Order: sequence, then C-alpha cells, then structure tokens
Amino acid sequence: FRRSCGSSKCATDVEFILNPSAATAWSAVQRQNGRSVGFVPTMGALHDGHMSLIVNAKSANKAVACSIFVNPLQFNNAEDLANYPRQLAADRESLERVGCDMVFAPSEIALYANHGVLTYDLNGLDKVMEGASRPGHFQGVVNVVERLFHYVRPNSTYFGEKDRQQLAILRHVANALKWPVDMIGCPTMREPNGLAMSSRNMRLSGEERQRATVLFRALSSIQAASTVASLKAAKHSAIEMILAHPGIKLDYLETVDPLTLQPIMEWDMRNEAIAMIAAYVGKVRLIDNITLRR
Repeated sequence: FRRSCGSSKCATDVEFILNPSAATAWSAVQRQNGRSVGFVPTMGALHDGHMSLIVNAKSANKAVACSIFVNPLQFNNAEDLANYPRQLAADRESLERVGCDMVFAPSEIALYANHGVLTYDLNGLDKVMEGASRPGHFQGVVNVVERLFHYVRPNSTYFGEKDRQQLAILRHVANALKWPVDMIGCPTMREPNGLAMSSRNMRLSGEERQRATVLFRALSSIQAASTVASLKAAKHSAIEMILAHPGIKLDYLETVDPLTLQPIMEWDMRNEAIAMIAAYVGKVRLIDNITLRR
C-alpha cells in the first residue's frame, strides 16, 4: 500500500494516516459532519480481540479510528521490544474488512515531537502486579495514550479487559486530568481453548500454546472455589495447579480489590474481586484475569 506523510485512500475508503496533524484534521472533519469518533489504540499484530473492539466502537460511533504504534516507552525489556510482532500490511487489511474508517500509524519521531516524557500521578495503581514486574511500564502507557488522544481527539476509546490494570490506571488519569474521552472496557476475547487472545500468542509454539491454557484454567478454578472458600485458599490451590505444569514460570497470581488493585485474601464486605495472573510460557510473558463474584 502507498505510504505518505499525509493520508491515502484505498478501495474501501479507509484513510491511512502517518502524519499526526493529518489525524487531527481527519477527526475535525468527522465532528464538523456530526460524526462521533470512536478510537481503538493498539500496537498492531491484530487479532479477533482487536476486531471486537472495532465492532464495539462502530456500534456506538459514526466514525472509528485505530492506531498502530509499538510504543518503546512501555517496554523495559529491549529484547521484548525487538521481538514484538509487526505486520502493518496485514493489520490494515484486517481493519478494512471490519469497516474501520481511519488507521493512524505514526513514527516514533512524529508522535513524540516536541513532547518530553511526563510523569503522572497514578495513585499507587502502578505499584503492584504489572507495575512491580515492569517498572515504568504504565508511565509509558499513559504517555503514549495522551499523545494519541491529543492527535486523534476521540469521543470514546475502547480497551480490552485483558489489560485490566492498564484500564484502571487510564481511567484514573482520565478522571484526574479531566480528559474529555469516555474510557470503555470490553470483555476479553478467548480462543476456543480459553487462552486469552493476545498478539504475544504469535510467539508461542504449538506445544506452548497448549501449555498456556493452564492460566485460564487456574483463574477459573479460583472463580469456582471462591464461592465456597476464602480467596486465600482459592488462590493457593490455583498456584499449585500452575506449579505442577512444566514450562510455566509464574510471575504473580493475585486476588485484588477492583478499585485499589491491592491484594485481598478475604471477601469481608466485598461482593466482587479480580483474580489476575502473569506467567512466562517459554520465553513469552502472558497476562490474564477474571472477575470474581460471590
């Protein structure tokens, strides 16, 4: 496909934009024509989970944009950044098929031009789980989302709940800084075997993909056990399940409060909690979560 510093049209009238100012101009035209803008920020290597976000955005908005940008600020592992799958041409074709109106694929230099990296108050939500394992990750996420919002200027944006901690942090920042964007979480999409859809799944071998299903089985076991036992006992049993599987290296498995993301062991007065997991399957680090209700 043709790449330019502005935008190009394809047969299905999907705008492909590289220039940040062109993305802003596109968004302005939509609003001038009375069309609300739904936005799905991604790092590419798109799968059916991403497509479901586009579909959700299309159901509530007259115009839908998707960004494809592998953000170096949110990687604290150079090898992970280098190995992150990139397939821009295939991604664009997938977005055309589901009727996305605009694809924004800026360069790092263009997106961060005249923008120093900022430090945001994340209210301690970044100190646990992913934040503890990946220092600086969420600051990088908030920086790139702010830049994308600055240029795309959406009315609403759509995130998968697989990245539940990320969603909680972005909602906190959006509320604290009065970002004029509705932050909408959408259910995690799963493979038939229960594995949460993720771009990182592309790096799994067939055997590793099968091994990885234990993550969701462990979360499901907590969901079932927590209705009749303490969260602590349910979590302990799930950890034993994972440790019994060779080739899986557990990073964390926590049951947490939905608002504070702090670990909890008992229901107390709560009616809802979240079980969250991260583990290495071979060299690939995967995350998942499930909502617990009693």
